[in-house]
Amino acid sequence: MYQQVIKEEGAHPIKIWTKNIEDSALSQLKNIARLPFIHHHGVVAMPDVHMGVGATIGSVIATDRAIIPAAVGVDIGCGMLAVKLSLTASDLPDDLGAIRSAIEREVLQEHMQDARYDNTVRSYRQMMIDLEDMLRRHGILKSGRHITYGLDKAIHQMGTLGGGNHFVELCLDESQNVWVMLHSGSRGIGHMIGTYFIELAKQDMERFFITLPDQDLAYFPDGTAHHGDYVDAVEWAQQYAYHNRQAMMCDVVMVLKKYVPAQFNIINEAINCHHNYVKREHHFGKNVWVTRKGAIRARKDDLGIIPGSMGQRSYIVRGKGNYDSYHSCSHGAGRAMGRNQAKKKFTVDDLIAQTKGVECRKDEHVLDEIPGAYKDIDVVMENQRDLVDVVHILKQVLCVKG
Repeated sequence: MYQQVIKEEGAHPIKIWTKNIEDSALSQLKNIARLPFIHHHGVVAMPDVHMGVGATIGSVIATDRAIIPAAVGVDIGCGMLAVKLSLTASDLPDDLGAIRSAIEREVLQEHMQDARYDNTVRSYRQMMIDLEDMLRRHGILKSGRHITYGLDKAIHQMGTLGGGNHFVELCLDESQNVWVMLHSGSRGIGHMIGTYFIELAKQDMERFFITLPDQDLAYFPDGTAHHGDYVDAVEWAQQYAYHNRQAMMCDVVMVLKKYVPAQFNIINEAINCHHNYVKREHHFGKNVWVTRKGAIRARKDDLGIIPGSMGQRSYIVRGKGNYDSYHSCSHGAGRAMGRNQAKKKFTVDDLIAQTKGVECRKDEHVLDEIPGAYKDIDVVMENQRDLVDVVHILKQVLCVKG
């Protein structure tokens, strides 16, 4: 059950699945709750909620006949993919360093004129054709040069991880089975699309003389000039992110086949879920736009992935279909502090201690991703017992950070 409800005069309610929320995140939620097109009972915040840009990370926003591009953000379609392998812990080599290095070579670099590039073009040619058509049709990138640049970035970055908190992990579940789990989104092309439409929405607000509590909450009403363009573009970027995760998973599995002596296969259906996206859904008697910014869909029996940081546990979950949350749950542990704050507070020695037993980078360049910069994943899970059931508990043994 949600932990608290905030209701202010002239605003929709805010239902929050935690008692621990920073003032800045709560202020953002209050700004969203004052928008006139919020649907039904208001805005909901997941237990991993924390401050974002415009819209709060860990929020679910149901809107009637309007979309807020900045609520989706610029990492459109960012999400998770996990598969279970027919390997156990005893099949893995004692030293995972060579596997980590090989995965880093495969997923951290853009793919240029090599065999991978050729395979990517062949496998995703129709997606690239669709992208070029979309860019030209909607004028998302004005010049031919920019369209070419966007296409090149999309092709070369297919199958790559990106930076920040994106990662690839090998994990063991409670029965010592091996899982591959990864986190990534729509890369540079998603950023280009998101940035373009966020700016257009702000221009529309000026044109229509609409004053907002935060300019990053600029929106496109249904039926207006840019609304349909944005729906097309964001759907394309979400599909790109989905396929990007699939491409990376294929590469990681190929690395494991090279470095793990035992033969194996994928024995579980892949779970591939977005946690930064917008979709048309039916809630409380109406078809509305549901934006999940740092949240995953958790309809009854939906499978999802809720990762901890690289020193904590992660969870495979099954949704309960909670109506008050708009069928949603958290997307991870959630940051407890900003990246700069983490770099000031922690040392490399802290990172080494907090990632004991995990094969990963342990240097100042990933200090902002130290487990101590995140909320306790077990507390987050306790706060959403009415949203999901736990299916598997995973512990990382290898982590590649972007």
